[in-house]
Amino acid sequence: MNTNKTYAERAARHPNACAKELFELMERKKTNLSVAADVTTKKELLAVADAVGPFVCILKTHIDIVEDFDQDLVDQLVALSKKHDFLLFEDRKFADIGNTVKHQYGKGVYKIASWSHITNAHTVPGEGIISGLREVGLPLGRGLLLLAEMSSKGALTQGAYTTESVAMARRNQDFVFGFIAQHKMNETDDEDFIVMTPGVGMDVTGDTLGQQYRTPHQVIAESGCDVIIVGRGIYGKPDQVEAQATRYREAGWNAYLERVRQHQ
Repeated sequence: MNTNKTYAERAARHPNACAKELFELMERKKTNLSVAADVTTKKELLAVADAVGPFVCILKTHIDIVEDFDQDLVDQLVALSKKHDFLLFEDRKFADIGNTVKHQYGKGVYKIASWSHITNAHTVPGEGIISGLREVGLPLGRGLLLLAEMSSKGALTQGAYTTESVAMARRNQDFVFGFIAQHKMNETDDEDFIVMTPGVGMDVTGDTLGQQYRTPHQVIAESGCDVIIVGRGIYGKPDQVEAQATRYREAGWNAYLERVRQHQ
């Protein structure tokens, strides 16, 4: 099963360009940590990006909550991604028909496809959403994640919804390279989907708005996921950002090494 191989082994044979780039980066930096920078000002976002940059493989953004967004913010984020060697993931969660998401992805105020290596989508509208996003993103070497499962309490992303989301991904592996999910999705030896998992925390089990947290070990070693997504646990205390990023990076990487050892 590809899930149990090293990131380097998976990079060497992965058919998707974005996945290949990510696996190579993870192996190079020895990190499977993504930081979710859910902050609302340009200054905060750039500060978080610069502080966590050395420790992450991906910086996950919600660009539409930044109150003072401008093109300079995008330019600086791209520069920081090159300086610190990480990918940008705009957590847009597209959920409209193909023709609409095509414009949302490539045009408008944010022009997401022009700078974000990775984005994601709900499968509620059907497979046309993938076709619309692919039309814009594939020529740019971008990659798409599908939301198969969510970490919030009461989420409807389960059962038949998850099953059909996986089926859609299997039919579109040139552009779809993985999932937002809570456990591994690979079922056969010839597929290699990357699973990125939010709701990771080492000090709390949840918040007042329904978020539920699991540890890096539970996510990587036990559930077979590939990337841990951490937000407030890292940047919640500004004076501890680097220390917390180091802590989560080490926990995630050690869990990955344990998983590989178990299957050698």
